[in-house]
Amino acid sequence: MMKSKLHQDDEVIVIAGRDKGARGNVIRTMLNQGRVLVSKVNMVKRHTRQTQESSGGIVSKEAPLALSNVQFYCANCQSGVKIGSKQLDDGRKVRTCRKCGEVLDS
Repeated sequence: MMKSKLHQDDEVIVIAGRDKGARGNVIRTMLNQGRVLVSKVNMVKRHTRQTQESSGGIVSKEAPLALSNVQFYCANCQSGVKIGSKQLDDGRKVRTCRKCGEVLDS
């Protein structure tokens, strides 16, 4: 199982692959596979069979990306950054941007 500093709803930027430069929010992390699902990035078409709940046809959906191909997007730096951690005065441990030092957790 991999360890990741990315959480659900974090904004990330793709740094390698077909969708390089695309930004989106993390939908789900699959740490046991080392992958992450990002909204509207790495879209693939799936042919689905008709069922009682849904009509069949060709459906576009997100495919998982490797964790190594995405990086946290810092709005302050306007780029992908590495994530550090820091202990605040009140005892909370928060994630910080390694470039500008801004606290990423609210």
